[in-house]
Amino acid sequence: MIAPRPRLSLLDRARTRVGEPDDAALTGAVARAARAEQLGFGRFWVAEHHGVPGIAGAAPAVLLTAVAARTTSIRLGSAGVMLPHHQPLVVAEQFATLSAFAPRRVDLGLGRSPGFTAPVRRALREAERDFAADLAELRAFLTGTAEITLRPQPVGSVPVHVLATGRGLQVAAALGLPVIVGGPLLGVAGDPGPGLQALAGYRRDFRPSAQQPEPRVSISLDVLVADTAAEAADLLLPEAWAMARSRTEGAFPALEPVAAVRAASRTPRQQQYLEQTAAAAIAGTPSQVESRLAELLDRTGAAELVAGSSTFDRDALAESDAALAAMFS
Repeated sequence: MIAPRPRLSLLDRARTRVGEPDDAALTGAVARAARAEQLGFGRFWVAEHHGVPGIAGAAPAVLLTAVAARTTSIRLGSAGVMLPHHQPLVVAEQFATLSAFAPRRVDLGLGRSPGFTAPVRRALREAERDFAADLAELRAFLTGTAEITLRPQPVGSVPVHVLATGRGLQVAAALGLPVIVGGPLLGVAGDPGPGLQALAGYRRDFRPSAQQPEPRVSISLDVLVADTAAEAADLLLPEAWAMARSRTEGAFPALEPVAAVRAASRTPRQQQYLEQTAAAAIAGTPSQVESRLAELLDRTGAAELVAGSSTFDRDALAESDAALAAMFS
């Protein structure tokens, strides 16, 4: 068991799979959320992606409403809504409406990543926006301090979280908001890179707010658990291969079966990206994963683990989720 025990969450991107219609990714995400609640996960996050072949999750507030109908206690969050794609008032209205269906269970994670391709960015009417100003405006709507009274009124508070890069950490510290970090900011054991320094800066510069009196860090990464290290490595292959193809072919594809990934020809560059994705994840037996997570949580001082795991085999993914939950029980 990992101690001290942080909050444990799942992030489901509604990944599509070869041979399945897109709606199967959405119904699969809802079913996974219901299982996560039974397993004792504290929060279930969904994401926002547009025009990506491998991801069906384009509308977090809509998907979370379906999740709300199948759950009763687990918290529901977006990780996140990309604020440059929306007007702050509209996002506030969507999540205030969601709070009517899941009272006091809703979290609003916000990011600022651009659309995946130039056509998507044009379709979203992306333009230069002041993320900090938009975030402050949105929070004012949710807290009732804006010049417009939000309708519907949120049922309880809707806490705001920031999906943070270096700049996002600065914005979150200035506004007194919790952060979710992943990727290069996490570093690796023995080589934390710039991550620890960036997190130290967030904690040093943090200004307490009514929502968050002290800094709070969540970490997000792929975590997959299996009976053997080889089986866990296989579970990671479909996602790692999709990432490698997206970096080299410009399109993020649906997940493929492990056998198909193994049989696929790959360039040296694709092999390099595949290995990089695997290195950034934590995959292994329960004891291996528990040890690596304990080190990472201790190094980052994180209060929450957001496991963004995905693989082609849904049954194997469910077993991995259950094994991960057992480490935090």
